[in-house]
Amino acid sequence: MMFRENNDHKQMNLLDNTNWMDPRVAKKFSKTWAPIFYEHVFCKIDEKPFGVLYSDIGCPNFPVNILLGLEYIKHLFNYTDDGLIQNFYFNYLVSYALGVRNLGDKNLAERTLYYFRERVYKYTLEHPEEDDLISQQFSHLTDGFIKACGISTKEQRMDSTLIASNIKKAGRLSLAVDVLEQAVKALPEEILSSSLKEVLTSNFRTNTLYRIKANETASKLGSIIDLIGEVNELITDNPEFASLNAIKILKRFLTEQAEYDTEEKRYKPKDKAEIPADSLQSAYDEDATYRVKGDKRGSGYAVNITETCSESNDTQFITDYDTAPNIKSDVKFIKERLPKITEKTDCEHMYTDGGYYSPEVIELAKEEGVTMHYTDMTGRKPSPDKLSVTDFQFDESSKRIISCPKGKEPIKNTITKDYIAAHFNREICSHCEFKDKCLAKRQKKSYVVQINHKAIVSAEQRVLIKENIKERTSKRAAIEGTNSALKRAHGIGKLRVRSLNKCSIVVGLKITAHNFKRFMMCTFRKAKETMKPKGGGISMPIYQ
Repeated sequence: MMFRENNDHKQMNLLDNTNWMDPRVAKKFSKTWAPIFYEHVFCKIDEKPFGVLYSDIGCPNFPVNILLGLEYIKHLFNYTDDGLIQNFYFNYLVSYALGVRNLGDKNLAERTLYYFRERVYKYTLEHPEEDDLISQQFSHLTDGFIKACGISTKEQRMDSTLIASNIKKAGRLSLAVDVLEQAVKALPEEILSSSLKEVLTSNFRTNTLYRIKANETASKLGSIIDLIGEVNELITDNPEFASLNAIKILKRFLTEQAEYDTEEKRYKPKDKAEIPADSLQSAYDEDATYRVKGDKRGSGYAVNITETCSESNDTQFITDYDTAPNIKSDVKFIKERLPKITEKTDCEHMYTDGGYYSPEVIELAKEEGVTMHYTDMTGRKPSPDKLSVTDFQFDESSKRIISCPKGKEPIKNTITKDYIAAHFNREICSHCEFKDKCLAKRQKKSYVVQINHKAIVSAEQRVLIKENIKERTSKRAAIEGTNSALKRAHGIGKLRVRSLNKCSIVVGLKITAHNFKRFMMCTFRKAKETMKPKGGGISMPIYQ
């Protein structure tokens, strides 16, 4: 199929339905979301990057801007695929938003939509080092929203939230049965033993999972793992099946959930405590991981979002997002995303919770010209019975300790890669009123204060948090509402797809749709501000 850009919508059409509308209807139509979507999303979609999905020969492709526009509309209104296609055919708002001026002008088969998604998924898998095509469009469209609304990106906030893919939460026994069934079904029946053929019977799952007593679960898990071990041996004798995805999943499950007993020559279930957090959570989604975050726990992924938060903005937009297995820490998220955020925007201040704190993040932020603002910090709190690191005076350039809390200068300073050490007069320190609270330790010739470089950074951050806690908290808090809105309005809490690749793409579509919704409200609000009373009514601009 040959790639061709779609510019047909730019040509005037005398049969355009809007040309024949009653003026009063046309006025109402101009105040809907469709003209705004057409102008600021559909017309701004850059089709060229999608050319890599097609060849140089064959019939022209179905317009990429229509297919991608349909994806945004699907997540904007939470349509099913059937509902989306019906609205494309019979809803003039959807039709107009996608540059089709007469209902029924274009025929769209469901498989065309599915093939487009498949191409995008495959390209992302084959080019993991590149930003996926959906995230590129997100950045491109969001830049347009930000410029059109005059939004400042100097102040931004960041937060992450757990999401689930389209999998059910399964216990170890249920997971083992899923893995076994999937592997057995992938193999030719003629090479299966009689015990493995039993797995294919209709009542195997029922008898294994539902017709057992609570005290029989452990023994049942052992018997299922025996069957999984049998399949593993079968693959050793038939290596041509080792490349099957179902077999790879089985081998992974066996490695993570069982250990081989050399005396009994069989696999036995591991203790729960020995199973890692990144172990297989579903036979149908290899990338999902398990995590406990605060009082929430789940199997799936984490989405990290960044949005503007300047008080001068009429509305706030999400400027960056990232999707990863949910065991990825907030610190790793910000280390990876901060350089990309500063590359795309003029971010100078970042507001986050304590989960994003680390001395390395502070150093990275300084390199990127960003000031970090934390609402709290992770780690052990300093003891109230001891003097703080910040009670000592430091030279900003050399990082040496200038004086102790009592104002006494050290007799010697030592700086290494990991810490700063200052030696103080033993006679003075032994009579100091702060002796029991001080960080100084008595040695043969002097009292020595040894402070880790990271401890200094942490102490300074704690002081800053106390000084501006109200502002930091208020600036960051609203992003919790953004996460909630993404889950409630766009279904990001549990996606209808599986695998990290597909989840990342769907998240990108949903976040772009969410930004458009905010842009639309901003546009309506600005239109109301410019309304002029006329004949007891109001006039609004036509978005065409």
